[in-house]
Amino acid sequence: MKIFCLILFLISSIISTSIAVEPPPETIYQNFLQCFTNQTKAPPNSLSDVVLPKTAAAFTPVLRAYIRNARFNTTATPKPAIVIAARSESHVQAAVICTKSLNIQLKTRSGGHDYEGVSYVSHVPFFVLDMSNLRNITVDPATESAWVGAGATLGEVYYRIWEKTKSHGFPAGVCPTVGAGGHISGGGYGNMIRKYGLSVDYVTDAKIVDVNGRVLDRKGMGEDLFWAINGGGGASFGVILAFKIKLVPVPPTVTVFRVEKNLDENAIDMVHKWQFVAPKTDPGLFMRLLLQPVTRNKNQTVRASVVALFLGNQNTVLSMLTKDFPELGLKKENCTEMTWIQSVMWWANNDNATQIKPEILLDRNPDSATFGKRKSDFVEKEITKEGLDFLFKKMIEVGKIGLVFNPYGGIMSEVATTKTPFPHRKKLYKIQHSMNWKDPGTEAETSFLQKAKSFYSYMAPFVTKNPRHTYINYRDLDIGVNTPGPNSYRVAEVFGRMYFGENFDRLVKVKTAVDPQNFFRDEQSIPTLPSNPPRR
Repeated sequence: MKIFCLILFLISSIISTSIAVEPPPETIYQNFLQCFTNQTKAPPNSLSDVVLPKTAAAFTPVLRAYIRNARFNTTATPKPAIVIAARSESHVQAAVICTKSLNIQLKTRSGGHDYEGVSYVSHVPFFVLDMSNLRNITVDPATESAWVGAGATLGEVYYRIWEKTKSHGFPAGVCPTVGAGGHISGGGYGNMIRKYGLSVDYVTDAKIVDVNGRVLDRKGMGEDLFWAINGGGGASFGVILAFKIKLVPVPPTVTVFRVEKNLDENAIDMVHKWQFVAPKTDPGLFMRLLLQPVTRNKNQTVRASVVALFLGNQNTVLSMLTKDFPELGLKKENCTEMTWIQSVMWWANNDNATQIKPEILLDRNPDSATFGKRKSDFVEKEITKEGLDFLFKKMIEVGKIGLVFNPYGGIMSEVATTKTPFPHRKKLYKIQHSMNWKDPGTEAETSFLQKAKSFYSYMAPFVTKNPRHTYINYRDLDIGVNTPGPNSYRVAEVFGRMYFGENFDRLVKVKTAVDPQNFFRDEQSIPTLPSNPPRR
C-alpha cells in the first residue's frame, strides 16, 4: 500500500511539475492580463482590443493584417499565444515587463515586411507585439524635422511631410506599406541614397522601451545604444517607439524614366555599361536596374529595365546620359517631369502618378500577401560581359528569379563604414535576389526555395567574399540562425558578420550591456558576449 501511495505521489508530482513548466494557454493569458492590468492601471475590460488571446474575435484579423509573405500565413504556421495590439507607450512597456516575467519570447512587428516572417513567427512559445497603431507623425517644417511612430508606414511619412511642406522629402524606401520602425532601424534606403545616403543618416533622436520597461530617448539610452538601433536592427535591443528624423530638400521638379531592353536589343552591353555609370554619375541620379527572364515571340530571353529618379529636369538628365550612357538609348519620350511626391507614387507602380491624389499613400493594403523569397549580395568590382552572359543563361534556366541592382556611390562612398552599423557603403552596388510565386503548398515552396538557393550559388563568383555580405533588411535565414548552447556566439558570428562586417563586434558589446539575459532575441538577433569571448 505504501508503495502504491508513493507511486501516486510521484505521478502527481510529475504532473504538477509539467503543468508548472508549461501552463495551459488560458493560464498564460490570465497571468499576462493580470500583470498587464497592474502595469497599465487599466481595468481588464478596457483591454479587450489590446490583449488578444487566440480565442478573441480580433486575434486572427490583427495577426493577418500585416503578414506580408504568404509562406507564413498558413494553418501550419506557428501562431502566437497572444497578440498585443499596443495603443500607447504604456502598453509597450507593460508588454515587455509582463512577457519577460512569464519567460515567453516577444516578437515586435511594425509593418510586417520582414521577408522571413521573423517579426511574427517563432518555433517556441511567443507573443507578438503589434506596433501598427503607434503611427503618429508630427512634422515641423520650421526645424525641418519630424517625429515618426514606429508603426507608421513610409507612405504615411511621405504624405505627412508633403502635407506640411512641398520642398522637403525623406530618403527612405519606395514601397509605401513598409513599416518605418523596422525599415529605419535596419538602415533604410531609397532612390535618394546617392544624394543623401541612408535613412539612419538623418535620425537625430529616438525613443525606445528597454528590457526593464523604461522609455529612453537618445540622451537616456546613451550614444552606444543609439548607434546600434540606427542600422543594427532595433529588435535585438528593445522596442523602438519612434524616430526623430531630419528632412531633406527636394527640388520643385524631378524626372523619372524607364527604359527596357531584351537580349536581342543589346541588353548585355547596356547592363555592363550601367556598372560603370550608375555608381559614378551625378549623385542626384538614381538608376535602378531590374533583370528578369521573360518569353518574347515564344523565345526565352532576359529583360533589363532601368528605372530612374533624377532630382532635376529632363533636359539635364537627357544631356548627361546621351553623353555618358549611349547604350541606354534614353529619349525624351521616356522621361516624365513631376513633383517629388508624384515620383513617390510613380515608384510605387502608379503609372498615372501625375493624375492621382497623394492620399493613395495612406492605403495600408492590409491582409495582402504573396509567396516569396529574398536574398541579397554586394558587388565591389564590375562583372564582365562574359560573367553577365553566364548569369543571364542561368536566369533563363532557373526561371522565376528576378534581380534588382541598386547603385551606390555619391555620398555613400564619402561616409565612414563605422558611422552606423551598416557596413556596405563603399560597395559598387547591391543586388536583391527576388523569387515570387502564386502556388500554395509545400511542394511549390520547396521547389522555389531550392531555385533561389541554386541561383545564389551561381552568383557567388561575382560578389563579395569572406564574408559574403548581405543586407539585414533583406532577411535571409539560409545564412544561419541562432542556436542555444555553448556555440551560440560562433553560430551568430557567421551571419552577423555577413550583415554587419566589422561593426558586429560593437553591436555585440552593446547587446551584452543593455540586454545581458538576451530577452530580445529572435532567429538572427545580435548575441551576447560569451563568458570567454574569442580572441581576435
